[in-house]
Amino acid sequence: MDSDVSAGSGTTTVVGRLALGITLLAFGLGTTGVIDGVASSDAMSVAHYVGGVALFLIGLLAFRGGDTASGTGFTVLGALWFTWAVADHGSAHAAGLFLLLFALVALTLTLAGGDSLGQLMYGLLFLAMLVLAVASFADSSSLAKVGGWVAAASGAVAWYAATAAVAHWPTAMPRRAAGRGVTAAG
Repeated sequence: MDSDVSAGSGTTTVVGRLALGITLLAFGLGTTGVIDGVASSDAMSVAHYVGGVALFLIGLLAFRGGDTASGTGFTVLGALWFTWAVADHGSAHAAGLFLLLFALVALTLTLAGGDSLGQLMYGLLFLAMLVLAVASFADSSSLAKVGGWVAAASGAVAWYAATAAVAHWPTAMPRRAAGRGVTAAG
């Protein structure tokens, strides 16, 4: 099995993915309402300090270490989480617009490349923010719960990616032979 831990295994990337994982799990699970008495508003302090301040600082450290991909991702996500946590969203449409812009940033990070778990993490974040934006525009609590589950899945991928880098677990699927019916002789 291919281990592929070199991409995204730097200290700032690991810490950034843990911070993003914690933030997305708290936000996502709060949005789903799966835990009795816990709502997305209860995740605001996590979004403010871990998702906002910590991610932004981790991004700056990544830039300092020469890792522009992690630096870009973590600083922009830190700024967005910080803004989300302290903003007065005003109306559901204002919140929807913010979430849509957040989704576009996640799409950019997905398309920027990187390791497969990073792309999956950012891709799920894009999907979560897009679904949450549509839910906000449509005033749909059911759709918001779906977006919360996708955000939690993105958080779980971020958490796994960080843990895999530290524990040297596999982060890539094994490669298959090039075509149907092709077998490896050995």
